[in-house]
Amino acid sequence: MSANPTELTESEWAIIKTVWAVEPCAAPTVQEALEKSHGWTYSTVRTLMDRMVGKGLLTAEKIRNLTLYRSAITRQQAQLGELRYALRHAFDGALKPMVETLLSTEKLSAAELDELESLIQARRKAGASRKSK
Repeated sequence: MSANPTELTESEWAIIKTVWAVEPCAAPTVQEALEKSHGWTYSTVRTLMDRMVGKGLLTAEKIRNLTLYRSAITRQQAQLGELRYALRHAFDGALKPMVETLLSTEKLSAAELDELESLIQARRKAGASRKSK
């Protein structure tokens, strides 16, 4: 995973989600999938996808007169980029207020809260084991 997760635009999110669902795929496949929701023409989708190749978000492989696209980043990398963007811009880099806001505004079940506590405990253990080495 890259050290600096990429921040995607709204259009890039729409395209990469489609690519993740059907990769490898050609631009017409993506255009058909997004036609109703976005109204994009083939040339718009192809331009966006080629730009995403240039940004390192997608890869392109030319096979005769067909270009197949694949994702070059994982869903986790893209999500991390979004979280870091929100953390920097909405919370001035402070994680605690971000988590407090999420916990106070989202309805979480007891099971979800237990899972979050388990994640925190696992993180504490991992931190403690790194310190002792």
